[in-house]
Amino acid sequence: MSDINDINASAAAASAETASEQKAAPARRNAATQGAPRGAGSHTAKQGRVMLGAEAVIASLEAEGVTTVFGYPGGQAIKLYDALYDSDQITHVLARHEQGAVHMADGYARATGRAGVAIVTSGPGATNTVTGIATAYMDSVPLVVITGQVGRGVIGTDSFQESDIVGITMPVVKHSYLLQSTEELTRTIREAFHIAVTGRPGPVLIDIPSDVAGETMVFQYPDAVNLPSYKPTYRGNAKQIRAACRLLEEAVQPLLYVGGGVIASEATGELVALMDKMQIPAVVTLMGKGGVPASHPLNLGPVGMHGAKYSNMAMTEADLIIAAGARFSDRVTGRVTEFAPNAKIVHIDIDPAEIGKIRDADVPIVGDLKGVLAGMLETLEKDGAAPRDEQWIADISAWRARYPFYHPNMAENEESDEIVPELVIAELGRQLDPAASIVTTEVGQHQMWAHQFLPREFPRTFLSSGGLGTMGFGFPAAIGAAVANPDATVVCIAGDGSFQMNSQEMATAAINGVPVKVMILDNRCLGMVHQWQKLFYDKRYSQTLLEPVPDFVKLAEAYGWEGERVETPGEVAAAIGRMLAAEGPYLLDVAISPEQNVYPMVAPGAALDNVMGAIDVAVGAVRTDVPAAPGSPRARAAAAAAPAATSPCAKLDAQFGGRWEIDPEDTGARLGQDGSTVDVRPEDWKTLFREADAEMPAFSEEKGGAR
Repeated sequence: MSDINDINASAAAASAETASEQKAAPARRNAATQGAPRGAGSHTAKQGRVMLGAEAVIASLEAEGVTTVFGYPGGQAIKLYDALYDSDQITHVLARHEQGAVHMADGYARATGRAGVAIVTSGPGATNTVTGIATAYMDSVPLVVITGQVGRGVIGTDSFQESDIVGITMPVVKHSYLLQSTEELTRTIREAFHIAVTGRPGPVLIDIPSDVAGETMVFQYPDAVNLPSYKPTYRGNAKQIRAACRLLEEAVQPLLYVGGGVIASEATGELVALMDKMQIPAVVTLMGKGGVPASHPLNLGPVGMHGAKYSNMAMTEADLIIAAGARFSDRVTGRVTEFAPNAKIVHIDIDPAEIGKIRDADVPIVGDLKGVLAGMLETLEKDGAAPRDEQWIADISAWRARYPFYHPNMAENEESDEIVPELVIAELGRQLDPAASIVTTEVGQHQMWAHQFLPREFPRTFLSSGGLGTMGFGFPAAIGAAVANPDATVVCIAGDGSFQMNSQEMATAAINGVPVKVMILDNRCLGMVHQWQKLFYDKRYSQTLLEPVPDFVKLAEAYGWEGERVETPGEVAAAIGRMLAAEGPYLLDVAISPEQNVYPMVAPGAALDNVMGAIDVAVGAVRTDVPAAPGSPRARAAAAAAPAATSPCAKLDAQFGGRWEIDPEDTGARLGQDGSTVDVRPEDWKTLFREADAEMPAFSEEKGGAR
C-alpha cells in the first residue's frame, strides 16, 4: 500500500486538476424556492381527466417531474401500486424493507438536490419508515413519503394494519397530511413537494386512506401554492450583512464554520470566493463535507469530536467565527461553555429556530446562504476589504504540519502487519475520480475515518447520516445515489455491524442492476461503542464483540454479487482496484483489528481543545490517556499514583494537559503533580508553540510513539 503522504499528495493534485477543469456552475436559485413547478405542473397532459384518487396520486408525481420512487407494496397501498403500473414516466425500485426504501429515497435526494419519494403501505409498512424519516429530518433532506392508510370509516378503531403514522412521525417531519377527500389530493401533493424542498429542506408525509384512493375525481393539478403561514426568508437583512462584514474587516483571526447548508443552498462558489478574498480558513462538518473542495489550501477539514487538532485549535483561537449553514452540534462544539471563548459569532441560517439555540450570535442573519454570501462579497468589494493578519494563516499552516491525522511511525499495531484503516480509506480516495464518484458511509469508526481521510472536491458526493447517526443508512443510500447517477462510481464505506442492519438490500441492487460497491472495514465488533468502552468504561466490552458471522464473501455470492476478503496490507490496493473495476455490485471485506481507534478525539463533555490521541511530530509523541477533570476522583488518584519525577513531556502537558508519550518508559510527572517543575498558564500556549522548535526534542523516526 502506498505511503499516506504519497496518497494525499497525489489525491490533492488530481483533485485540484479536476477542479480547475470544471466550469463554475452559473449562480442560480432552485426553482422550488420561488414556488415554480418542478415538472409539467398544470401543463400535464392528464389535466382535466376523470380518474381514481390513486391514479391522481401518480399523475401528481408525474406533474412534479418525479421519475423514480422507492417503496414496498401492501394491502392499503395496493390501489396506488395498481395505478403506478401504468406510468410510463416513473420507475419504481422495490426495496426489501421499508426502512431501506426511505434511505434509498434519502440517498437519491442528497445526491441530486431533488425530493426523494417513497411509497409504502399502512401499519408496519408505515412504522418501518420512521427511522428513515427521522434521519432525513435531522440532516435537512427533502423527502415526500406516501403511506397507505385504512379507510376513513375505520380510522381509530384499531383496524387491521392501522397505525397513526401522522401522530407517530409528528416530531420528525417538516409537515404531514392525512387526506380527507379527493378534493384536496392534488393541492396537498403540490404543497408537500413545495414544503419539502424550500426553506430548510425536510421530509413531508402524506397519509392516504384506501377509500380516498378508490374514489373518482377530476384531475386538476395546481401551479400556485397558497401557504400564508409558510414564508421562508431567503433574502438576508442588508443591515445585518453589513454588520457581519464590519466584524470580518476588523477580525485578525477569522474562521468559517461550514455546515450542510452550503450544499443545500448550492453556495460553494460564493463560499470559496469569500475564503479567497479575505483569506479565511474553513472548518467543515460531516454534513458540509464536499461543500469546500478538499484541495483548497484554506480547507482545514473536519472539526469537533474527531476533527483535526489543528481545526479545533483554530476554532478555539479564532476571534470571529462565521457559521455558514451550520447548527453548532454538540459533536462540533464539545463543552459549549468553553467553545470558541475568544470569538464573536456571525450565524447565517435559513432556519431562524437554529440561530441562538446553542450559541448566541453577535450578528444573526436569517436567509439563504448563497444569497447572503453573495451580499457579503458585494459589500466587502465596495469597502475595499482585505485580510488583516498573515500570522493567522502562518500559525494554522504550522499546526497542520505539526499535528497531522496520521503518521506512519505512530500508527496503532503497525509492527504487527495489520491493515491500517486510515491507509485503506486514503487508498480508496486515491483511486476514485472525484468528479465521477459518490461515497456514502454507514455510521461508526469507518465513518469518521472516511471524514478524515477521503478527499471530496464537489458537493453531493459524500453522503452520511450526521444528526441521527443511523446505522443501516449508508448502503441503501448508496443504491439511491447510484440510481440517480448511473454514470457515477458509488461506494459505500461500511462497518460489519452497520452493514448488517440493511444487508437485505443486496437483493435490490442485484435485481435492479445497480453496480454499487461496498467496502467493509471489518473489525468484528461494534467499533465506536467498543472504543468508548475501551477508553471510558475500563474495557468492559458489554455486547460489542461480534462473532465472525456471516462470511461476507459467501453472503455476496448468495445475492449474486462479486466479493473478496483481504487480510494483509499488501493486498489492499489491488483489491480496491478490482472492486472499482467490477461491472456489477461488489463487496470488499477488509479485515482490521478491533483495537484500532479513531483519533484524534475529544472526550464526551470535554472542551474542544482538550484533545486525546493527537499526533505531535515535533516530539514524535501521541497523547494516549483520557484527561480527567481537575479535582475529580480520577485526577486525584492519578496524581497520587504517578512517580515524582520531571519529564521531557512536561511542557506538552503544560500546554495541553493529559499524558504525552515520547517512549514507553517516559512516565514523568504531569502538570500539577508532585515533581513537575513547569509553571505555565494555558493562555501562554501560543508563545510556547512559536518557540517550540527550539526547545522541544527533535522528532525521531526511530522512537515514534504508540496510541
